[in-house]
Amino acid sequence: MMSSRLFQWTAVLAMISAVMISPFTVGACPFCSAPSLTLSEQVSQSDAVVLVKWVGGQAAKISDAGSTEFEVVDVVHQPDGGKLAKGSKISLVRYRSAKPGDQFMLFGTKVDSAIEWGSPLEVSKVAYDYMRNSPKPSLPPGERLAFFLKYLETDDKMISDDAFGEFANAAYADVAKLGKQLPREKLRKWLTSKDVSPGRTGLYGMMLGLCGNADDAKLMEEKIVEQTDDFRLGVDGIMGGYLLLTGDKGLELIEKQKLTNSKAPFSETYAAMQALRFMWQYGDGRISVDRLRQSMRLLLDRPELADLVIADLSRMKDWSVQDKLMSLYDAPENIPSVKRAIVRYMLSSTKDTGEKKPDATAATGASAGPSVATSEPVELPAHVLKGQKCLEELEQKDPKTVNEAKRFFLLK
Repeated sequence: MMSSRLFQWTAVLAMISAVMISPFTVGACPFCSAPSLTLSEQVSQSDAVVLVKWVGGQAAKISDAGSTEFEVVDVVHQPDGGKLAKGSKISLVRYRSAKPGDQFMLFGTKVDSAIEWGSPLEVSKVAYDYMRNSPKPSLPPGERLAFFLKYLETDDKMISDDAFGEFANAAYADVAKLGKQLPREKLRKWLTSKDVSPGRTGLYGMMLGLCGNADDAKLMEEKIVEQTDDFRLGVDGIMGGYLLLTGDKGLELIEKQKLTNSKAPFSETYAAMQALRFMWQYGDGRISVDRLRQSMRLLLDRPELADLVIADLSRMKDWSVQDKLMSLYDAPENIPSVKRAIVRYMLSSTKDTGEKKPDATAATGASAGPSVATSEPVELPAHVLKGQKCLEELEQKDPKTVNEAKRFFLLK
């Protein structure tokens, strides 16, 4: 019977996998939590933005939401023809408690001829100046990220959170381009500090992998091999950064410590799986695809991960396990999601014919030379023929599952 701890992790990861349409969210940091709307994005998406100070208000009552009076201190921007100016008043039909002089930012949306204001966001003078100086979202990513890099782990929590949010929203390729601009010594300190939010260590580990050296790889190795039964946020990013620095040698350690070690906590094994995905998608050949496939195949022996592993092997076009998956199909521990994953794997294998799409000019007859028609049959690869045979066998013994898998099958 599944232990209570394993059941808890399985439930958590099931929710993660339910929303996972690809190994990593496209256009966002691979090891960060869900992207958030940053201050610069809120400013650019609002029709009006002002800095105000609290003047007074009426507290809410049972039948009355109350009201709050603000005085405009500065106007960031407003619609053409707007009449907002320093010293003008804004009244909100809801009460926000504060002290006279406390400063807030208001973000407004133009509705007809009026502006509807959102909830006041309390800001310090330092945070407001930071927002004012932040590069616009329309500027090149490298220029923007170089600015926000200076504010990671700064003392003002709003600023620090916002700067982290910019990196959480950034594509890996844009972070990687910063290269030697990344603060190596600070990253080492942040990875070992108890004062740094665990949710940020994934990003910092990945960053250190982009700018670090052998000493940094040793530091990350010590973090990776720590013995713990607790769920460690960000350890997947530390593993990813470690693999960027160590390649095949580091992968051997990950396999020994997290993939083949039956005593490794489930969450640590899943983190290692995320690191494999990262290297396959972003590693740029640092570890060969065949070597990554070999590591991923080790996880087929973990029933609680099998459906995710099979999907990853399909993305990696590893068709070497067709026979093994057929033997696993009727295993008593395999649940419907695993069986559907096997069917989709076989479907994907039959689509990987190696054929290239016709050239656009040939399709339109716009090529310079005469078109040559050919009717020679294409010889299908062995894995395609094998996949077709496996599908026929599965359809005969389990048509319901095969039909369910086909219904939601999308080949990427």
